[in-house]
Amino acid sequence: MAIPTTKTEFREWCFRKLGKPVIEVNVDETQADDRVDEALQYFSQFHYDGTERMYLKYQVTAADITRADVAQDATTAVTDKVEGSVTATWKESKNYIPMPTSVISVLNVFPFSDKASLNMFDVRYQLRLNDLYDFGSTSILHYEMTMQHLDFLNHILVGEKPLRHNVHQDRLYIDMDWGNDVKADEYLVIECWRKLDPTVWTDIYDDYFLKKYATALIKKQWGQNLIKFNGVTMLGGVTMNGELIYTQAQEEVLRLEDEMRLTYELPVDFSVG
Repeated sequence: MAIPTTKTEFREWCFRKLGKPVIEVNVDETQADDRVDEALQYFSQFHYDGTERMYLKYQVTAADITRADVAQDATTAVTDKVEGSVTATWKESKNYIPMPTSVISVLNVFPFSDKASLNMFDVRYQLRLNDLYDFGSTSILHYEMTMQHLDFLNHILVGEKPLRHNVHQDRLYIDMDWGNDVKADEYLVIECWRKLDPTVWTDIYDDYFLKKYATALIKKQWGQNLIKFNGVTMLGGVTMNGELIYTQAQEEVLRLEDEMRLTYELPVDFSVG
């Protein structure tokens, strides 16, 4: 059995699954490509093998800091029942960095603190100097609990930078004081979920579940194409029944989508986007 590694090979595999060349599958190649794209989109949204947890590094530029301090003016006109039309002008800060189109969700941006660099007056430095000069001097459990307590205090007193991300905007908004919290040429490490590119990771086209789902979508398209010819008698007495093909495919699609959401979707996590 030939293993598909491209969209064309994958489309032909689905056609053969539906009976080609023994049976004529009345679906245009462009229609089949659309259904394959639809299957890949659903696969990357809800199947844990369609995405990867990724850490992207972004170097802040002076233009980023300047853009974040610039407010975009916009005017909105609203109608008041008493005073009539009222015009309001509001400003929106451009405090964002561009994101790759493959990123579907942003989880975290770190670090925004000095945890990586300690000085002799830092309580963590003193803790390690006095209590952890060797690993037999104190309990590691006590050290871990103390570090968690310090991290909790930092969370309460300092807080985290609010993040906003929408997959259709390809922008990551970080609501912070760009002029003071970050400097040009510094790096931001962004933890995110990124969908796999099938042109790079061609093994996606050999995924067993994706094969079944894409085939069901093409079968549904086949039934939809023939449904207006339902009941037409062809040569040899064969009667077209596009409605039956469509109904069967619709049931398969719904069953596979339920199976994907219940079996292969990752648990709900705290994320932005």
